[in-house]
Amino acid sequence: MHTLIYSILKNAADILIVSYLIYRLLLMLKGSKAVQILLGIFIIFGAYILSNVFDLTALHWLLNNFISSIVLIIIIVFQQDLKRALAYMGKGYFNKGSTQAGAVRTCVEQVTDAVVELTRTKTGALIVFERNIGIRETIDTGRILDAIATKELLLTIFNTHAPLHDGAVVIKGKRIVAAGCMLPLSQDMKYHPTYGTRHKAAFGLSSETDAVIVIVSEETGKVSIVVDNTITVFDPPETMQPELLKLLGITL
Repeated sequence: MHTLIYSILKNAADILIVSYLIYRLLLMLKGSKAVQILLGIFIIFGAYILSNVFDLTALHWLLNNFISSIVLIIIIVFQQDLKRALAYMGKGYFNKGSTQAGAVRTCVEQVTDAVVELTRTKTGALIVFERNIGIRETIDTGRILDAIATKELLLTIFNTHAPLHDGAVVIKGKRIVAAGCMLPLSQDMKYHPTYGTRHKAAFGLSSETDAVIVIVSEETGKVSIVVDNTITVFDPPETMQPELLKLLGITL
C-alpha cells in the first residue's frame, strides 16, 4: 500500500515538474520567431511518422537523416532564445539584491521628469532598467558612475554635447550604475520608418534579457518602452510612469 502511494505521488510530481517546465518554455517563446520554427519542426516530425506508416522510403530516409541532427539544429537556431531561457530560469538565485519600493518609486519619478524634458527638446535617450537577469556585459561597455538617479544627472548625461550621450544609461534599483553603454543591435526587428539605432539596440537587449528599456526618439520626440521584445509608445510621455512602476514590481 505504501509503495503504491509513493509511486502515485512520484509520478504526479514528475508530471507536474515536466508540465511546469514546458509552460515556462512556452512563455519564453511566446511572441518570438521561435514559435513558428517549433511549429515547422513538429510538422517535420509528423511527416516522418507518416512516411514510416505509408512506407515512403525516399522521404523516410531524408527525414531520418534530418532528425538525427535535430538537436544540433535546435541549438543553432534557438541560440538566443535558449540563452535567454536559461538566464530566466536562473534569475533570483544569483541576483537577490533588494531595493526599497519607495526608493525605486522616487527613481522612476526622476526618470519620468527627465524623459518629459527630453521629449520636449527632442533629445535622444536610452535608459535601461535592470531587473532579474543581470546585464554585466552591457554595463562593462560603459563608464561606471554608481550615482543616485536624478532628473538633473540624466539631462546632463544626455546633453548632446556630453561625451556619454550616445550610449545607454543603466539603472539598477535607484542608482545609475553606468552611462555610455553599448547595447547589442537586433538583427530581426520589425521595420518601422521611425525606428532608429536606439530602437534596434533596445530590441537587441530585450531579446536576450528581461530588462526594461526606455527610448526617447531624437526624430519624433516620442517616448517608448521596450520589454520582452514588445514596444509601447506613450503620448504624452508622463503616462509611462504607472507602466514603468508596474514593470519594476512597484504597486500603485
